Amino acid sequence: MTAVIDKPARPSVRAEPSGSWSAVFALALFETRRLLTRLPMVIAFIGYLGWTVWQAGRTWGDFPALQDADRATQAAPMLVGLAALLCVNHAALRSHRHGTEQHFAVLVLQPWRRTVAHALSVVAVALLVAGCVAAQFGREALRPGAIGQGSVGELLAGPLTVLLFGLVGLLLAALVRSALVAPLLVVSFLFLFLFFSGMSDDGSRWLLPVVAEATTNTLPSDLMGRPAAWHALYLAGLALCVGLVAVLAAGGRRPLVLAGLTGAFAMTLVGGVAQAGGDSPELVRARERASVHPEQVQSCVRRDGSTYCAFPEWEPRVDDWAGVVDRVRSLAGGSAHEQDVVVRQQVEARYGLTGDGALVPLERPHEVTVGTQWGGNRVPEFSAAVAGVLVAGSEKASTSMCDGRMVTVMWLTVGRESDPLAALRRVRLNDTVTGSDFVLQPTDGLYMTDAQTEVLRELLKRPRAEVTARVKAHWDELTAPKVTAARAAELLGVKAPEGDDKCLE
Repeated sequence: MTAVIDKPARPSVRAEPSGSWSAVFALALFETRRLLTRLPMVIAFIGYLGWTVWQAGRTWGDFPALQDADRATQAAPMLVGLAALLCVNHAALRSHRHGTEQHFAVLVLQPWRRTVAHALSVVAVALLVAGCVAAQFGREALRPGAIGQGSVGELLAGPLTVLLFGLVGLLLAALVRSALVAPLLVVSFLFLFLFFSGMSDDGSRWLLPVVAEATTNTLPSDLMGRPAAWHALYLAGLALCVGLVAVLAAGGRRPLVLAGLTGAFAMTLVGGVAQAGGDSPELVRARERASVHPEQVQSCVRRDGSTYCAFPEWEPRVDDWAGVVDRVRSLAGGSAHEQDVVVRQQVEARYGLTGDGALVPLERPHEVTVGTQWGGNRVPEFSAAVAGVLVAGSEKASTSMCDGRMVTVMWLTVGRESDPLAALRRVRLNDTVTGSDFVLQPTDGLYMTDAQTEVLRELLKRPRAEVTARVKAHWDELTAPKVTAARAAELLGVKAPEGDDKCLE
């Protein structure tokens, strides 16, 4: 009789197939296609691309400053990011909703590998957004009038926001088996974003994915003071943390995942602390110097006898400024027709981008202020500043002028325009061509009375050559202090105004 000796059975060990990562990538490709064809994602991309195309060229015209154009790529991708949060969360909960979770146990992919596949689908969406951001910024950078330089950190904020939001949706699916959490989180985020984005001077605002600046101020790129690179590091680290925690929650407790989580947490911590450090003493001194003593950091060139002093990034714009000066001088009479001027670029940078402080009128004779923005309304505003200096002798004197000389100033401002009435409307505060109104220029504005506006409108109906000849013939009297609008009308051969010619107190 033979004895049968039972040997203890070896514990079954499930070996991971060598092609499991190939299966992960295949699943990631499948989930990417599904993610990009989900209705919320399609609507988000249509809204994102539509808004980008509609806004193209509207903010800066043909003269963008790239240190502003890079920030303009950040807000719209948040729409795609919120859609990714909802759709990735919904996709990760698909098997739970359909009651098929137990069937996945027979597949070669463990739950954490399926989580990795979902994370890779989010990476694909973020890369697609990165391509859109590059195209948007590249379009502005290739414009002939573009100046300045953009920041890679600013350009990364949009794609990294999409990555972060999508991975948050994935983490929620791993922690809470409910499809209601993601929509509630979207609403909560929108509330917190609106609340914290209004805290313009608080370092905590940099904890948000996108930090907007409620300003129209354009500064030299070296004076921006935005910690864009540190913020990009913070967003990248935070996204990695969220993604790796989602993998851990799905059972991927491997040393490599834990090491990656440690590194991602270090990235987030370093970026978060560094971005909240505030302005350095060197930056504060540089802003002070550029605002109070711009001549110390500017270079000057001469064109047709006049001098143009600009910050280095704006040197290509000198020819545009010189063209405006030549057009205004061509309509002037007396010594003003050949008067050389000094065009000085000014900025108010002491308060950073959040400070839209007014520029102070220059007091030196025949010195004119030009700002850092160009195109659109900025062109007739600069024309008004040049005309005021030619008539009054200095920018400081022109801003306190309120008599019939304003007729001559405004004729010099818009007389050479192809559509003078449209230019007049753009240069006035209330966009009107009738009645009294303020005239905008880079520094303090000018003031036109109702009577002065009447006289100017009559002049604009006459042939340009005829009015120019009269202006030059009567230049001395037209530019004499205290001349009235009625006397200016008489000298220029138009009917006397009926409106009020009283200046503001």
